[in-house]
Amino acid sequence: MPNDMYGGGGDSEEMTNQEKAAILFIALGPEYSAKLFKHMDDDEIERITLEIASHKHVSAEQKAAVISEFYQMAMASDYISAGGLEYAQNVLEKALGADKAMEIINRLTTSLQVRPFDFLHKTDPTQLLNFIQNEHPQTIALIMAYLDPDQAATVLSSLPQEAQADVTRRIAAMDRTNPDVIRDVERVLERKLSSMVTQDFAAAGGVKAIVEVLNRVDRTTEKSIVESLEVDNPELAEEIKKLMFVFEDIVMLDDRSLQMVLRDVDTKDLSLALKATPNEVSEKVYKNMSKRAADMLREEIEFMGPVKIRDVEEAQQKVVNVIRTLEDKGEIVVSRGQGDDMFV
Repeated sequence: MPNDMYGGGGDSEEMTNQEKAAILFIALGPEYSAKLFKHMDDDEIERITLEIASHKHVSAEQKAAVISEFYQMAMASDYISAGGLEYAQNVLEKALGADKAMEIINRLTTSLQVRPFDFLHKTDPTQLLNFIQNEHPQTIALIMAYLDPDQAATVLSSLPQEAQADVTRRIAAMDRTNPDVIRDVERVLERKLSSMVTQDFAAAGGVKAIVEVLNRVDRTTEKSIVESLEVDNPELAEEIKKLMFVFEDIVMLDDRSLQMVLRDVDTKDLSLALKATPNEVSEKVYKNMSKRAADMLREEIEFMGPVKIRDVEEAQQKVVNVIRTLEDKGEIVVSRGQGDDMFV
């Protein structure tokens, strides 16, 4: 990254979004930056960290320009959430003038990307189902890919059983959708629900998206869908099952279930799996071990030294596989999403 880009004034338009983010983090300071990092994934943190490291000096003008742009974008985003794109533009025009308002709106829709079907987020899922249940499964999948996971879970659970697995497969296989297709579907719903929101090529769907949904449906629906996929698309079913329960989710296990899991997990795998995990996860594990065993495990982790992230993830997956095996045998119950009935 050439540093001479920062040698002049404070015009934020000369910077990339990643550069602006780095300068914003620098301006906020370590305490607030650390809080923001908690809401970002590892790749984002790595990119921002490298960008921050490349900036030896940031002028006051650059900080002011980035903070000003961030504030304007945040306010515009709030206006859009409150009343839609047209409302946001009207407010900004009155406050900043037509040219500046259009500049902010264009920047927001291209950089922050107002999502298609944004107006559906405030729509009751039952009402939405009435509009889309007779549509083609691909159309339903496209709409669901842009819904909040809770909304999508309600819609998916309410679809006919034969359509649930079909829509699930289509969401999982979805990557990028032509904006013309999105606009056509939006226009149909626009006449019934709200105004249209458009954007360039949009990324949505994918396996992680459908896992977010399946984690929120009831266990019967989830099991039915996964079993159907195991027959029609076993590779997809396996990929979904791997993501349905991650290692950190062991905090959701009841004590009896976790104790059964710990009996079947190799101590070496467990110590490696707990390396650099959140305190709530490790404390949940220690709580369900004898004091002597917990002390030995703490000591083993303390003296383990640096380890590869890949090795930690493999160990965590081994623990998750034990949980899945015990669940399949009916020996433990894993609480997922909403509507799970717990038997004691």
